[in-house]
Amino acid sequence: MKCIYCNCTESRVVDSRPTEDGAIRRRRECEGCGRRFTTYEKIEMLPVFVVKKDKRREAFDADKVRRGIIKACGKRPVALDEIEKLVRSIETSVSQQPEQEITTDQIGQLVMEGLKELDEVAYIRYASVYRQFRDVQSFMQELQQLLDTQKKPEE
Repeated sequence: MKCIYCNCTESRVVDSRPTEDGAIRRRRECEGCGRRFTTYEKIEMLPVFVVKKDKRREAFDADKVRRGIIKACGKRPVALDEIEKLVRSIETSVSQQPEQEITTDQIGQLVMEGLKELDEVAYIRYASVYRQFRDVQSFMQELQQLLDTQKKPEE
């Protein structure tokens, strides 16, 4: 690793620890000038492409997922770190799948499963946009399914 102060290529690692986003933070000391600097090491992942409904493909973007979840959770008692956990969980699921492509439907299902556990109102908000309900009846069917799944564990 090249020192950022004197360009010496010899340094030793003083401290290593994982970060929240899966990288490794390394504190280094230059053998040449003795100054310390920090480097981050992250595993390079192959990009996963999202196949849109119109068959276009674009790289998976966790920020888009995060924005959708935040919008669904608007004015709800959902902590930001819970949203971040859900986004990381979805990102992990997407990156661990064997294929390099995933459909928007599959991502939507992952989001809805996570929101159903996190906040039911946010789940319904997201489902209403994601599923594009055509009428009140189809919306009511979704609500009834949610109510039915709530009743089963109590019985």
